Amino acid sequence: MTARLTSDLLPAWVTWLRAPNPGPMTLDGTNTWLLDDGTVIDPGPDDPAHLDAIVAAGPVRRILVTHGHHDHVEGVATLAAMTGASVGEAPDWLTVLDTPGHTADSVCFLAERDGTRVVFTGDTILGRGSSVVAWPDGDVGAYLASLDTLTGYPVPGLPGHGPALPNCAVAAAWLRAHRLERLDQVRAALKQGARAPEEVVDLVYADVDPGIRFAAEWTVRAQLAYLATLSEL
Repeated sequence: MTARLTSDLLPAWVTWLRAPNPGPMTLDGTNTWLLDDGTVIDPGPDDPAHLDAIVAAGPVRRILVTHGHHDHVEGVATLAAMTGASVGEAPDWLTVLDTPGHTADSVCFLAERDGTRVVFTGDTILGRGSSVVAWPDGDVGAYLASLDTLTGYPVPGLPGHGPALPNCAVAAAWLRAHRLERLDQVRAALKQGARAPEEVVDLVYADVDPGIRFAAEWTVRAQLAYLATLSEL
């Protein structure tokens, strides 16, 4: 069942719905954000009850997505058909921030209303844990640059999964440091003789949930590709 959530971090003009699609990659489920001007960010899965909940919380005039993964966009076509909403046309008071890395098409949305600012971070910054760099579409170098960009926004971060974050800039800085630490661990694994991505995962992500080991391998492949650009391989 779709959950309507609350947080002291939310401006009055933002409504938070969580889709009923929990899992190892989606955490508690995909967060759908509704703004009081009729903008919907990340409709989530093509789940009738969830889409009905979005319409009930409406109005729905336009639909935006942070990136093209199915757990964010699967419901776009159905919601547009239900409401006649436009797709991909951001209002003037939303600034689109290009933040590739998790995927090549990842963006965040900076919203400012009534003196209050928030950033909708999609999967670039999750509410907890770290995001997958989804090789071959994802790119570690681009992700580090995107995190640099987001360190400039010390405002609440409203992510694609997980809880709202009090400070997007702090979360971005932590994630950037974490990514650099992981790169050092990959370098150490290579020095120990690991070569194949699966071997690097065994050393660097030894405690990964078997259900998402494939995601760790995506990230390792992206890390190895990044190190190759630095002539370290």
